[in-house]
Amino acid sequence: MSRADEAARRVELAKGQERAESAKAQVLIDRFVADAKAAGIQPTPLRAVLFSGHSVKTDKIGWYLRKNESLAIGDDGSYYVLTVPGGLKERLRGVKLTPSPPPLIVGKGGRDGETGDLAQFLQWRLDAG
Repeated sequence: MSRADEAARRVELAKGQERAESAKAQVLIDRFVADAKAAGIQPTPLRAVLFSGHSVKTDKIGWYLRKNESLAIGDDGSYYVLTVPGGLKERLRGVKLTPSPPPLIVGKGGRDGETGDLAQFLQWRLDAG
């Protein structure tokens, strides 16, 4: 097996692991959405932040996971990263959010206090009401 073949195999294995992790995370998210709705915790209109730092409206509603409102769960069970590219057009019209594959570890590689288990972030949100 050549080095290129080995590298391609490692990439494919990593992608498979990421897909499996996202599937497990989606189960947690689906349970959170059901629990939030059952508890009467209403979703709110989500806002995103452009790379320039401007806050913009989005086309989604949901629940923020972090105090800095950089991550959210949509009312449809999608996982959203709320830091997005854009310019003047997006500032005026808002942005259409695209779901991201959910991780089991939020903020992997980030600073202390910004990382943790997805289950913990979801529980904090439920506890906050």
